[in-house]
Amino acid sequence: MITAHQIEIRVGARLLMSDVSFRVGPGDKVGLVGRNGAGKTTLTKVLSGEGLPASGQVTRSGEVGYLPQDPRTGDPDVLARERILSARGLDAVVRRMREAELQMASDDPNVREKAMRRYTRADDEMHAGGGYAAESEAATIAASLGIEERILHQPLHTLSGGQRRRVELARILFSDADVLLLDEPTNHLDADSIVWLRDFLKNHRAGFVVISHDNALLEQTVNRVLHLDANRATIDVYNMGWKRYLEQRETDEKRRKRERMNAENKARTLTDQANKMRAKATKAQAAQSMLKRAERLMAGVEGERRADKVARIAFPAPAPCGKTPLTASELSKSYGSAEVFTDVALAIDRGSRVVILGLNGAGKTTLLRILGGVDEPDTGTVQPGHGLKLGYYAQEHETLDTGRTVLENMQSAAPQLTDTEARSVLGSFLFSGDDADKPAAVLSGGEKTRLALASLVVSSANVLLLDEPTNNLDPASREEVLAAIRTYEGAIVLVTHDEGAVAALEPDRVLILPDGVEDLWNADYADLVALA
Repeated sequence: MITAHQIEIRVGARLLMSDVSFRVGPGDKVGLVGRNGAGKTTLTKVLSGEGLPASGQVTRSGEVGYLPQDPRTGDPDVLARERILSARGLDAVVRRMREAELQMASDDPNVREKAMRRYTRADDEMHAGGGYAAESEAATIAASLGIEERILHQPLHTLSGGQRRRVELARILFSDADVLLLDEPTNHLDADSIVWLRDFLKNHRAGFVVISHDNALLEQTVNRVLHLDANRATIDVYNMGWKRYLEQRETDEKRRKRERMNAENKARTLTDQANKMRAKATKAQAAQSMLKRAERLMAGVEGERRADKVARIAFPAPAPCGKTPLTASELSKSYGSAEVFTDVALAIDRGSRVVILGLNGAGKTTLLRILGGVDEPDTGTVQPGHGLKLGYYAQEHETLDTGRTVLENMQSAAPQLTDTEARSVLGSFLFSGDDADKPAAVLSGGEKTRLALASLVVSSANVLLLDEPTNNLDPASREEVLAAIRTYEGAIVLVTHDEGAVAALEPDRVLILPDGVEDLWNADYADLVALA
């Protein structure tokens, strides 16, 4: 169980929430919602114990399983399978059993005898931790999240960002924690895995808090909603499911408008009467009392809920370039003995629009990183054409320097901008005032997305490489990105699970990985987007 008592949370000088209290108990399935940058990710860090409130207290009883937006945790040399098993402490047990098995094959009888004793002890521990049924359960969860058997035997550092995140999600779901804290758990999942996750959470006995922009997941799984209101720096608690919450929010807003209108009418009448009476000295005191009563009336009602601000996104006018600004030929990539893709060729013409499809682990992100010059291929070449200016949006925001501030990241991306111009662009992406001086490391996933997109806007790029650009975005911000994709005049190479993003792109070609098959786009491929 997690209890928050009168907590206040700040990021630098900015107040995110004040005097907030709530409890997450057994069976509470909580949807934590609010606009990007409102503080949802920061709150889950505080609830997990990875951050501290400015004031107030968070108490935890039982085990808490926390899935952050950035999954790069744990020893990068550990195998994915062992990382998942570590949630119940079984990774070390399995390792000792495997080592003992090898030594049991020794020709030395003393080595064999010691190995058999070690194996027996490890086997006893395995059964105490749930036995082989637990190992099978972990494998089932991994498979349900699209983690292939070969991935389970790879070190974490060989996995893509999406694969790492699915491994961490599998680890948390396997953990048997009393409360789960899940920050955008559907990111990087294909359609089948998302359906499985919805069913898992719907039937999950322990409590959880989930941050998600997936309406279907919220509708099917949550029985309480915490709405983080950034305008009022507070949390509204709704002890109801998602559909009733949406209806209640609309009803509450109508009530607030009605109460404010009534209070304004009464206050206006009192003020008008007081102004008439003030002219007479004998009634000056009564007039002052009326004015104070009018002020109390207005102070006693909530203001109308202000509309959440949305970043205004428009991709840049592309710099002039030749007919084919980017060409790749005979690209291949492997991690150890695991081949990702081979013999991939691609020519990006001026203004072309290409979508890359493939199952999770097929190498979509890896290919974009190679095209963007972040990674090197094992074989093949990437050739820049005349006038090429690349803009790369990375799904894990690797293009951001988390050791620098928001403003410093912008100045690095666009050194030609003055300080005033850089701050002006950041302001249009909702980084105003002191927000520009925040370290990029403390930004939420949605804020990092906005900063990375802001860097693209000032880049004058004529080829954009976009890797899941709508992840972590609220619906209004997502629509801004889709509109920017529709109107951009340069070339785009897109990797996404978002069918709306592909529709906005209106691709002319599709590249299917890992085979590297290229084809003209047709409507039949649209059915593969959510599955890819």
